[in-house]
Amino acid sequence: MNKILTLLSFICLFSACSSEKERVNEEVVELPTSQGADEVTTPQVKFFQYEDQAAYPDAILELYTPLGNQIFKPGKVPFEFNVKNFPFDLNETKEFKLFNILNGGDPVGFYSPIFQRDLTEGSYRVVAYLVDEEGLALKNFGNYVDRDFQVGDSRPFPYSAEPYLALNYPRSDQVYQAGSEVVIDFLVIGGDMKLDGLKVAIQLNDLSYEIDHMAPVRVENLPSGTYQVKVQLLRSNGKELDGPFSSVSKDIIVR
Repeated sequence: MNKILTLLSFICLFSACSSEKERVNEEVVELPTSQGADEVTTPQVKFFQYEDQAAYPDAILELYTPLGNQIFKPGKVPFEFNVKNFPFDLNETKEFKLFNILNGGDPVGFYSPIFQRDLTEGSYRVVAYLVDEEGLALKNFGNYVDRDFQVGDSRPFPYSAEPYLALNYPRSDQVYQAGSEVVIDFLVIGGDMKLDGLKVAIQLNDLSYEIDHMAPVRVENLPSGTYQVKVQLLRSNGKELDGPFSSVSKDIIVR
C-alpha cells in the first residue's frame, strides 16, 4: 500500500510540474546604460510567450448593430451582439467578458451583449472581442468582430484593405508593480499574419521585440520607471502599413 501511495504521489508531482507553462521565443534584451543597468545586480529584461492552448476556439461573436457605415445621431448609440459557444454567465463571474475598442482607444468592458454608448459626432471603428479567464483576447477567427459607423455629419473612413491592430493590453497609464510581468496583448484585424507576411514590432522605450503570430507577449524584470509601449504592425520586410490603426502607443508605469 505504501508503495502505491508513493507512486501516486510521484505521478501527481510529475503532473503538476509538467503542467507548468512553458516559455517560448524568449529573448534577453540589454538595458541602455542611461537606465542604470547593472549587469551584476539587475535581473535581465526578457520578452517571451507562454505555450498556451487557445481558449474557447469555437466561440463566436456576432455584431447585429451597428451595421456597416450606419449613421446615428449624436448621443446614445445602440450596440447589439450575439455570443455563441462561450460561457457568458456574468451572474457567476462578475467579470467583463466582452470588450469594445473605439478608434484605437482603451478597451471598455460590458456585462451585457446589448448596451448603449454616448458618442459625439465623428467616424468610428469598433473592434469587439471576447476574453478568457485571464482577461486576454481570444484570437481565433470568429472570436472578434469589427465595424465602421458614423455619428452625425461625418464621412466614412477611407477604404483600406490593409490589416490593422487592436491593443487589449496594456491600458493607458497602467501601473505595474516591479517584478510583475508586463503583458502586451494584441489582435491583428483583417489579415492573417502568416499568409499576409506580417509581423508586430514592440518597443518599450529603447527595448524592442518582434513576433510573427498573435500571442500575448510577456516582459519581465523591467526596472521602475515610465515607459512608452509602441506596438506596430509591419510587413515582414519591415515596411510600415498605411492604415490609421496600424500603430498603437500607450504609456505605462513600473514602480
